[in-house]
This record gives sequence, C-alpha cells and structure tokens, in this order.
Amino acid sequence: MTQSTTAELDIERSAPALAPRLVVAAGALVAIVGAAWGAGAFGGTPIEEAADGALAADATLLAPATPAFGIWTPIYLGLAVFAVVQALPATAALPRVRAVAWHLLAAMLLNAAWIAVAQAGLLWASVGVLIAIVATLSWAAVRLTRPAPRGWIDAVAVDVPTGLYLGWASVATVANLTTAGAVQLGAAPEDGTYLATAVVAAVALLVIAMVRDLATAPVLAWAVAGAAAWGLAWIGDGRLRGEPADAIVGWAALGAAGIVLLAVAIATAVAAFRARRRA
Repeated sequence: MTQSTTAELDIERSAPALAPRLVVAAGALVAIVGAAWGAGAFGGTPIEEAADGALAADATLLAPATPAFGIWTPIYLGLAVFAVVQALPATAALPRVRAVAWHLLAAMLLNAAWIAVAQAGLLWASVGVLIAIVATLSWAAVRLTRPAPRGWIDAVAVDVPTGLYLGWASVATVANLTTAGAVQLGAAPEDGTYLATAVVAAVALLVIAMVRDLATAPVLAWAVAGAAAWGLAWIGDGRLRGEPADAIVGWAALGAAGIVLLAVAIATAVAAFRARRRA
C-alpha cells in the first residue's frame, strides 16, 4: 500500500459519519429552495412585497437599493460548494470544515425560517431570527480563526461563504430592525435622518471590530468587510438616487463602506506583518 493511499484511508476514517454530512447537504438544499421561493419563484410572494411592502427598497432610510440583494447569488453558491465539500470523504475531515459544518447548517435553516416569518408579516420575529443568524455565523467565524487556513479549499469553500453571509446579515439585521421599528411607530419612510446616520456609524464600528478580530484569517475578514461594505454602499445609493432621498444618510453610508474596506486592509496587513515577525 502506497503512502498516498494510506493517507487517503486515514482521512476517510477520520471523516464524520455519512448521516451528519447528508443532513448538512440537505439543509443547504432547503435553504436554497427557500431563498428561491422567497424571491418569488415557484409562485411565492417576493420578499419586497411581503408584510405590505415593509421590506421594500424604499421602506426606510436604511433599506438597501434592490441590486444589493444580488449578493445572495454568491452567498448561496458558496454555501452549495461548502455543502458538497463537507459531504465528500476526502475533505469532510478537514479541521475547519468540521469546525463550522453545524453552524452553517443552523444559519441556513434560520434563513429559511426568516423567509417564512417575513412572508407572514411577523417583522419583530424576523429581527429575532436575523440576530440568531448573526450570532451563529459570528461563532463560526471565531472558530475559523483558530486553525489557520491551509489551502484554497479552506478559502473558497469555508471562509468566503461564511464571511459573505456574516457581513451581509449584519447589515440586513439593522435594516430589518429599522423597518420593524418604523412600522411599530407609524413613521414615514423619510423620517429619522440623524438616527439613521448614527446607526450607519454603529454598523461600521461593529464590522471594524469583527474584521480586527478575524484578521488572522484574511480571506474571511475580507469577505465579511466586502459584504458589509456592499450593503452599506447600496444603502447610500438608494438614498442618493432613489426614494426616500436623503443626502446625509446616503453620503454617510458610502463613507462607512469606504472606512470598512480601509479598516480590513489595515487589519489584515498588520496581522500578516506580525505573523512574519513570529516566523
């Protein structure tokens, strides 16, 4: 028996049992189908039309413009790749794959639950589900900083989908919370310029704190920052070129997006420099 064959057998023996791997793969399928249904496929009601339009791009000052939601395509493609990678015996035993498999499954199923409660018009429940998604993905991201990435599989199949999902969900949580509060108070879409600006600043600070802590896994940190900056930039675009129009919130959101990207560049550069000094 060759050395490579022995190594392959060792990986297969250390891989998780087949049943849990199939459960994660099935969960990814449920999440993807649920997302398609939530987007209006299969006869479902598009999310922007659910809850009497409360989640539409013109509902509040912190609602991202419609093109922002295109980020779900790479997120779900990444999650589908992860589902396949974690199911294959040759890669299921990789430490970072095993570390987050159940976390990503939980996040995917929670997203399906978010679509269900949003379609039912339960805005505060949808906020709670999004908070749970962010908490679950944050836990997964922290686990990914402990074993260092060891190759392209880690980067493409693990760090990218986890980071994109976490960064986008962080912005989406704020937008969803704002919507629920506005509906509760009966506020008009254009109300709350200074509060919205303060919230944009708070989101930027939260993401900066995340990427500082995740900088030892640079692909993960850049994915989080990139997705968050994407969401913030489309909030800015929506306020500057769409309705409700608000130049203060628009420029604040664009500025926050730029600051987030600058912060992740600095954080990952510092982390790389420190790693070289320790080597």
